[in-house]
Amino acid sequence: MTFDIGAPRDGDRAAWQELFAGYNAFYGREWPPERYEQAWREFRRGERVHALVARLDGRPVGLTHYLFHPSTTSGDACYLQDLFTAAEVRGRGVARALIAAVADVARDRGCERVYWHTHEGNATARRLYDQVAENRGFIVYVRPLAAG
Repeated sequence: MTFDIGAPRDGDRAAWQELFAGYNAFYGREWPPERYEQAWREFRRGERVHALVARLDGRPVGLTHYLFHPSTTSGDACYLQDLFTAAEVRGRGVARALIAAVADVARDRGCERVYWHTHEGNATARRLYDQVAENRGFIVYVRPLAAG
């Protein structure tokens, strides 16, 4: 399966919101429309928080949101806050590719690691995470970034 990963475009707004609403629903959250608008503006500005979408045939089928921060115990870190793929493309490499894309961006920015959290009961996601990152016992995933 071939898909393109990049920053969200103006035309991605409706599909991004549908995906993000699916992510929030998975975790039992419901957001009012103004929260989606606020998040979209933040992601489009790209100053404090960032977003990538995976597109299949030009249509967004996955998203990730991430941010950078200093660390007291290592070099700067990238927190991958949200990751979600459309049901029809799950298991086809979209999430893996989004994680790799965030890692590339973080590496280029000089970060030493990418990390994220998931619920301990999210067995499907954890199968992937266990392949691409280290579980350090906190149900927090860390992907060390080699210099390069």
